[in-house]
Amino acid sequence: MSCVKLSRVLAGDTPGRSTELYYYRVGPTDAGVKVYLQAALHADEQPGILVLHHLLSLLRAADEAGELDASFVLFPMVNPLGMGDIEFGRHQGRYDRGTGINHNRRWPSLYDALGASLADRLGADAADNVALVRAALRDWADALPQNTAFEQWRHCIIGEACDADYVFDLHCDNDALVHIFSVPQLADNMQRLADWTGAAATMLAEDSGGGSFDEVWPAVWLRLARECPQKPIPLPVVSCTLEYRGEFDTFDELNRRDAENLYGYFQAEGLIGGKARGRRGQAPAPTDLRATEMLRAPRAGLLAYCVELGDEVNKGDRIADLVVLDGDAAFVERLPVLAGTSGRVISRAITKYVWRNANVAKIVGTEVLESRVGNLLSD
Repeated sequence: MSCVKLSRVLAGDTPGRSTELYYYRVGPTDAGVKVYLQAALHADEQPGILVLHHLLSLLRAADEAGELDASFVLFPMVNPLGMGDIEFGRHQGRYDRGTGINHNRRWPSLYDALGASLADRLGADAADNVALVRAALRDWADALPQNTAFEQWRHCIIGEACDADYVFDLHCDNDALVHIFSVPQLADNMQRLADWTGAAATMLAEDSGGGSFDEVWPAVWLRLARECPQKPIPLPVVSCTLEYRGEFDTFDELNRRDAENLYGYFQAEGLIGGKARGRRGQAPAPTDLRATEMLRAPRAGLLAYCVELGDEVNKGDRIADLVVLDGDAAFVERLPVLAGTSGRVISRAITKYVWRNANVAKIVGTEVLESRVGNLLSD
């Protein structure tokens, strides 16, 4: 049994700007399975912090009872740099101020870093290949530069996640229902996760175009398998982004139930014993991310929504009216914003004043949209 609180000092780039990154390791140190969970990578998205607060309590109790069959690593607030990004009384936290990089974009391509050096070393045994690749990933992670606070931060996170069997990145949307992003090769596991978490949608893409944190871990294995078809290379990591509703959905009882359901999922995966927790439902089947419309505003205006979260809509249905704020028709004309596909509305904008091309809603359909190419995520 083991529960250890750890911390890493991130030396600031300027005087007075150093901070600490806290995380926990819970469970047997010799466990054959490692689970990595983090929340608030986008530091302005905080429901996941409360989910992991409650999950940590459950895991500590299970550890004391000897019921953990995996080692759990939890970063309940993974981005202290972003948590300090407060401007004129408003918390920002989505972008690194020094580089302008979205905190959940442009994570390194592990195949580009290691693939060429690994291909000739792979053998005929799948387990040996997994061990080989993971050892190389750990060595590469250890050698990453640590000059700036941003680099120190990524060094710590990558070093903990690179050899995990499960990598779960907890986020939230603006105003939304629970939903999941992952890769097509994990569809079956994501269906189970969706059933346990009550996800309204599970959207799959092997490469969404942004280099998001959850995608880099399966990507190296999938690319190796394609480049070395004669070698047995499994996909030994279950990775996803779990969107826990919207920014305002940080509530103690709600997120406690989320933690219990996530705990129930890990129990069903055989990683935790003891008293069954959570409640499994029946979530919609996963869909291609390219079948999700990111509906955008045609011009600046004030949104007046015509739909609620969870509504099923048809192509051409009115999602919102846009109250015109300038020109001859200012404050008189309302422009309809119409659905470009049929499906379920899973997110809306919190801020009702929008500008040209701002996000209005996500509509999850089943028909792949021709317009959905390149970067499939909003930045």
